[in-house]
Amino acid sequence: MGQPVTVIEKPSLRGGTVRYELNRALTGMGHERYSPDDVIVGDRPVDVLARRIFEHGGVDRLHINGSVVTVDLAKGGSSAGIKEVIEGLYTYYRPGVEVPTFEDASAE
Repeated sequence: MGQPVTVIEKPSLRGGTVRYELNRALTGMGHERYSPDDVIVGDRPVDVLARRIFEHGGVDRLHINGSVVTVDLAKGGSSAGIKEVIEGLYTYYRPGVEVPTFEDASAE
């Protein structure tokens, strides 16, 4: 359940950089930059996405502007799986998570 994000992965002319184009804007007109050493405390979609991408591993830097996510991979890092992390940004019920029912809500 949730809203899947459509993502197109595009390699950059600069080696080790991958660009992802999304079907929705995450930052409006602002630029957001993250590095693995940053403490990301916000709950905005860009903050959540940054945490998830860094948890995925193999990333040196992350830049998000509007509907474009640019990932600078770490040396030896791979872009495998990053597209799926972005696509699942708004998917709330993941495998292993029990979906609430109407009966659960009325019992409370």
